[in-house]
Amino acid sequence: MDGNRNIAGCVSLGDVIAELGSHRPVFHSEADLQHSFARALWKLSPEVHSRLEVPQRTEGRTEYLDLLCIGPSTRTAIEFKYFTRRWTGTVGTPAEDYALKGHAATDLARLHFVRDIARLERFCRRSDQNGLAVMLTNDASLWTPPGASRGRTRDQEFRIHQGQELTGTLLWAEGAYTANTCTLRDTYPLHWESYSELDGPGGEFRYLAVSVSPLSDVADDSPSHA
Repeated sequence: MDGNRNIAGCVSLGDVIAELGSHRPVFHSEADLQHSFARALWKLSPEVHSRLEVPQRTEGRTEYLDLLCIGPSTRTAIEFKYFTRRWTGTVGTPAEDYALKGHAATDLARLHFVRDIARLERFCRRSDQNGLAVMLTNDASLWTPPGASRGRTRDQEFRIHQGQELTGTLLWAEGAYTANTCTLRDTYPLHWESYSELDGPGGEFRYLAVSVSPLSDVADDSPSHA
C-alpha cells in the first residue's frame, strides 16, 4: 500500500516539491534541504506548523524525526535523505555557488533510506499521522536498475531503483550481518521522479518518495481471537 502523499491533510507532496524546485534546484546539505522544504510548505499552507528534529518515543527508546508537520486535524512525519555525487555550479534564486561532495557508499545510502521507512512505520502508530520518506539525489546508480550481469551484492535486498518493491524482512549480505536486517510491515513500490536538470555531469536530480500509512490503515494480519 503506497498510501497518499498528502502533508498534514492540507497540501500534496508534489505541490511542495514543485514550489521548492522553482527556487532551489540543488541544496548545500541535507539540513539545507529540510529547512527549505519547511519554508516551501509554509508558503503553500501557512496553517501547517513545521518542527525539526522532534523526539519520538517508541519501543522504549527515543528517536529523532527530521520534520513533523502539524495540520488542523492530522500530522505528517517526514524523513529526508540527500545523497550526492560531485557537482559544482551557480544556480538558484538568488543565484548561489554550489560545490557538492561525492558520497561513494551507495549501499549505505540504500540501507539508511530503507531504515527511514521502518522508522516511519514506528512513528505512524497513531491514526492521525502518516509518513513520508524522501530521498533526493544526483547519483543515477540509485535509480537505475542493475545490469543483468551484475553479481549479488550485500545490499541486494535493499535496492531502491525504479520499479523495485520493498516488503517483508530484508537481509543484509544474505543475513551475515544481522544488525542491518530490516523488517517492513507494508509493501512499497518505488517510483523515481524528476526534480531538476542542471549543467554538467551529475546535474540531473531525481527524488524518491515513499508514503507510510497510519497503523490503523494497514490490514491486521494477526490471528483473530474468539
